[in-house]
Amino acid sequence: MKYGTVSERMKLWKKNIELDPRIERYTVGDDPQLDQKLVRYDCAASIAHAKMLGKIGVLKGAEARKLIFELQNITRLDAAGKFRICRDDEDCHTAIENHLTKKLGDLGKKIHTARSRNDQVLAALRLYYRDELSACDRNLAGLIRALKQLKSKYGSIRFPGYTHTRKAMVSSVGLWTDGFAESFEDDRRLVRFVSEWIDQSPLGTGAGYGIPMKLDRAYTAKLLGFRKVQANPIYVQNSRGKFESALVHALSQVMLDLNRMASDLILFSLPDIGYFVLPAAFCTGSSIMPQKKNPDVLELIRAKYHRVIACGTQLHTTTANLISGYHRDLQLTKKPVMEAFEIATDSLSIMTHVVQHLKANPQKCAEGLTEEVYATEKVYELVNQGMPFREAYRIVGKRYET
Repeated sequence: MKYGTVSERMKLWKKNIELDPRIERYTVGDDPQLDQKLVRYDCAASIAHAKMLGKIGVLKGAEARKLIFELQNITRLDAAGKFRICRDDEDCHTAIENHLTKKLGDLGKKIHTARSRNDQVLAALRLYYRDELSACDRNLAGLIRALKQLKSKYGSIRFPGYTHTRKAMVSSVGLWTDGFAESFEDDRRLVRFVSEWIDQSPLGTGAGYGIPMKLDRAYTAKLLGFRKVQANPIYVQNSRGKFESALVHALSQVMLDLNRMASDLILFSLPDIGYFVLPAAFCTGSSIMPQKKNPDVLELIRAKYHRVIACGTQLHTTTANLISGYHRDLQLTKKPVMEAFEIATDSLSIMTHVVQHLKANPQKCAEGLTEEVYATEKVYELVNQGMPFREAYRIVGKRYET
């Protein structure tokens, strides 16, 4: 039975029954919009696949060259904003094959030989993840440089350090910047570890149970620059969601550090404290209170950590309780990863911009160093004179009991 006209464009899975239009809209979701980011990656993977099919004799040399030329053309069109995925295409993978078929006829239909949309999607996503993780690493390096430059200007300036949101001991701009720089270096190690971990080629595993013909998977992996072939086809499918969760966890660690850093700067730039000064151009105003200079940018960085945590939770819960193999649930793992990348990239860029324009206020820092901040130093002055630590602690502590 037909439920009405849907589209004359061919779906990769289409048979002889028209899909109900409402069902199509629901199942397609927002893939057409999300997949614009994947067009060039799918073309790259398809070029490698076409070369492999030519190498093993499935495609003639001229056929492979025609397919590669047109895939390169799609990449150029995409870069120019002229290759758009419409809802009838469903996703970038279908849009690309429809374009190939329109341009090359039956030859375009051969590109899907020895491939499922499952390993096709995963190949494009892995290439996308690899690039985004590299960009994250570069952005982290840029923020670390900005922190070191801030230290070079103001590092020797001392101000109070806090515990329990109360003054504790003497700190300094240099100690503060180095603390975050060191943490971001650890974040870089985590990002690079995840990047290496997921750097495995899924091409040639089909829908999770292999392809019934002899392929050269090592060749496509090499062409695409993958570190290794992900050997077991079931694990390829089961790793979808697993890899993404690890990836978003790494991004959440980046965002956690940005969250803490933003919280510090909100407090330290409070006019009553004033250890740091935010440029006026970085602050927003109030619709009713004309004096306000609000650190909205830092508040949003702080809040967006929780958005990335939500993305991670979505991944964990979406992929739990699924038996081995592909399930359509996994389509919903794409958006939270893309969202997490976008948030982390934007937040790193903005925080770097903030740090590059941040100023320390030496006078306010000095005023903050009130007498009690030196209490622990006074304890150790007595310790260095030979007094037991606990006795020195008790003597100094009496001065602050009232």
